[in-house]
Amino acid sequence: MDPILAEWLSLAIRWVHVMTGIMWIGTSFFFIWLDASLRHYQTPKPGIAGESWLVHGGGFYAVEKFLVAPGTMPAELHWFKYEAYFTWLSGFLLLALIYYYGAEQNLIDPSVSSLTGSQAILVSLALLAGGWVIYDLLCRSPIGRHTGALACGVFLLVALAAYVATQAFSGRAAYLHVGAFIGTIMAANVFMIIIPNQRKVVKALLAGEAPDPALGKQAKQRSLHNNYLTLPVVLMMISNHYPIMYESPYRWLFVMGAVILSGLLRAYANARNAGTPSRKVDHLLVVAAGLGLCLAVLPALQGQSGVAVARRVDLTEAAAIIQQRCLACHSTTPTDAFFKAPPKGIAFDSAAEIRRYAPMIERVAVATKMMPLRNKTGMTDEERALLGAWITGAADHGGGQ
Repeated sequence: MDPILAEWLSLAIRWVHVMTGIMWIGTSFFFIWLDASLRHYQTPKPGIAGESWLVHGGGFYAVEKFLVAPGTMPAELHWFKYEAYFTWLSGFLLLALIYYYGAEQNLIDPSVSSLTGSQAILVSLALLAGGWVIYDLLCRSPIGRHTGALACGVFLLVALAAYVATQAFSGRAAYLHVGAFIGTIMAANVFMIIIPNQRKVVKALLAGEAPDPALGKQAKQRSLHNNYLTLPVVLMMISNHYPIMYESPYRWLFVMGAVILSGLLRAYANARNAGTPSRKVDHLLVVAAGLGLCLAVLPALQGQSGVAVARRVDLTEAAAIIQQRCLACHSTTPTDAFFKAPPKGIAFDSAAEIRRYAPMIERVAVATKMMPLRNKTGMTDEERALLGAWITGAADHGGGQ
């Protein structure tokens, strides 16, 4: 494919993906909040679960929720489904364009697994489809009747998916697949459960029959699951900008921690929206903060190279290492086939640019060893130590070396 065409396709599809994703997440958050905000302000009305008063854009709104469904079908009914469908479809197109079409470059990492491009694509498709099947079976099983047990089951399912992805794909692709795995479950919830159940309720109303309350209960369960799964999906989708997560040897733990952290934050938000006093749920924030701190310090556990440099290192020696190990990507004319321009606009073509980005080089190449990406240029521990010694020496001498 022509690289310019591929770039425009990626931009157009990503734009659709982000916009429809915003709409889907917005409606999910709004309706879960609305459900939690329902109150009986006066004498309870027959068949009404509660009502909520809202103000927005200079107007007042009164919303009522029926316990099951209204007695008769209204003339106009607004559905919320296409946001989910187009978010998933555009996301899958991006997955195919970037990771399937460029499987050898983006999907697989020879240092992680020996899969061929075709094999990795099959694993990817099986992971997405299999995740939904197992999740749906869990929800329909006796486990699905117990919220705590089901939450543990879904967590273990995501943990298994994360383990498979991190053992099969490159770090960047693995995190993207965890997000796609969860996102597929969410979209399938809408397509396979929530909308079909709502259609059955509408059909019963049109036929003058009483709708089955179990249909609404099942749809609400899946909708609530989607609400809790949203935050880890978004984090996984933006993770490709942060190698500190997916290039870490603790990448699997990052995923697990992110899922738990997201669940704690959503549980707190949903409880507060339902009117639960802050003092009864503040412990959720305390635990979330502690977990977030643990995740933040994980990269530091990688430790230093263990190579000691007792001599002075000058800019010439450091620049030679950077030229050999970093310029394939970080140059105004990258030689790495994956990049058409230096990532994030950062180039090391001159001594002035190397000095300018020295703190960043220390962070990503010396302290956390996140770069080079997948260490595809083979930077050694000794070279990392030499870069660290130059940066430390330059700082001690006012940055002049």
